Amino acid sequence: MTHFARHVGATINNNQLIIPEYLGQGYIRKLDFGPDFKITIHQYVLKEDLVIKRNASGQANDLITIFLYSNEQSLAITYNDNPSIQFSQRDDSAIQVTSNDLSSTIRFPANHSIHYIVVAIKPLYLSSLLASDKPNSTLKTICGSGNSFLYFESMTSETKLLLKNLGLVDMQDGLSHFYMQIKVQELLYLVFHKLSTRENTPQQKINSSDAARLLHIRDEIIKDLSVPPVLSELAQIAAMSETKLKQLFKQAFGATIYNYYQQARMEEAAFLLKQGKHSVAEVGYEMGFSNLSHFSRVFEKHYGLNPKKYSLS
Repeated sequence: MTHFARHVGATINNNQLIIPEYLGQGYIRKLDFGPDFKITIHQYVLKEDLVIKRNASGQANDLITIFLYSNEQSLAITYNDNPSIQFSQRDDSAIQVTSNDLSSTIRFPANHSIHYIVVAIKPLYLSSLLASDKPNSTLKTICGSGNSFLYFESMTSETKLLLKNLGLVDMQDGLSHFYMQIKVQELLYLVFHKLSTRENTPQQKINSSDAARLLHIRDEIIKDLSVPPVLSELAQIAAMSETKLKQLFKQAFGATIYNYYQQARMEEAAFLLKQGKHSVAEVGYEMGFSNLSHFSRVFEKHYGLNPKKYSLS
């Protein structure tokens, strides 16, 4: 934050940087909860795109970064200087948990309200907070020593609301710092509770090139939701073996390639149905279903209601 302030000609007062008027409006605020646990809150609208490059530390997992983004405007994120991939779909907010040895670049679009929080925490301190006597392989990897990892999670409505409220806290209140520490720990609970439910399988090391390829494959999967993904074709695009692609994709996104596709397809169908501009048949056909009874069964499995009832709910 100090480097950024110097670069844009801003000053930092009480760990807060006010965005200069010529760049836009808003702020960046840093809060330290001790030497092993801190956050930065970013909330602003900028007049031009902002590109943040994150350089690898050179030491795997000396610091864990949890990036939580909640906004309707998608971000473009890249690893290893590959072409930008959209970080979140439509209004689907995103959570990224990564070791400190992956390089990445995030582009924030101009003239859009940007709100995100970055939590930086040491592995040992996180492990003491979680205090899990039977952590799964995902938590073991994150809290372990010298591991390289990248995990993505979608954001629940509870997490979105908590993230939004953190940006509204009156920091002039004498107990605001104490309150923020409690709420950020609650935020971590919500994130790591989801990660703790992932399948207990051996975890593979990941590098910046792998991360770039996985995001590219994710983009390929959701590019046309009417066409199911073909593993052999995706493996060729990723320049990975099918086995490696399957393992790394499930590890990073918490779902198999097909299940991820099916979930994205049902979320898109739900979005279209809620708009009220399309019939159930139109949505089913647009999502690639030739049999509407099959579409109805799959949709009801995901949402507990058939498409017609869901559109009216």
